[in-house]
Amino acid sequence: MARGLIIPADVEQPLEEREFAQLEYYQAAVGGWIESVDLPTLGVTLYVNEEGLIRHLPFNSRASFLWWYHVPEARQKAMLVGDAVLVGMPDRNGDSTDLPTRARKLLLTPHRYRLEVRTFGDPNWYRDQATYPDYWEAIVWAMVLLERIPTMEEVRVVPVKLNQVNQRDA
Repeated sequence: MARGLIIPADVEQPLEEREFAQLEYYQAAVGGWIESVDLPTLGVTLYVNEEGLIRHLPFNSRASFLWWYHVPEARQKAMLVGDAVLVGMPDRNGDSTDLPTRARKLLLTPHRYRLEVRTFGDPNWYRDQATYPDYWEAIVWAMVLLERIPTMEEVRVVPVKLNQVNQRDA
């Protein structure tokens, strides 16, 4: 049994924590046969409906942007559709594990974030002054910047320290 999140395709719907005890629970959550998408840097696996594209399920922006941010090879190649399940990566027996605490906090705990960027040929990271109200919005803007600014090599999302917000808002 794994504890994880359902990420609805409808952005108006909140994330939902749930226990996934067996295959049928995953299938019910995504509405059909499941396909796994690993995000090793976050230590998680997304499960989506494997027929989602041919069934014309709605674009899941939260799951897609999370995937694109954490798996650069997926950017500009594919998108995730329909409701998604997010759990920890499989153990050595192939069984899903609980969503890691780090990922859970990142996705569910309110916090402000900002972006740091690096351009080609420059080893330094530069802080963007904009801040974002949650991790989801920050990763969307990270992907937008990478797509729109050809000189940008890398972008990372970092939490804003409380004193940085206060100094900016003063």
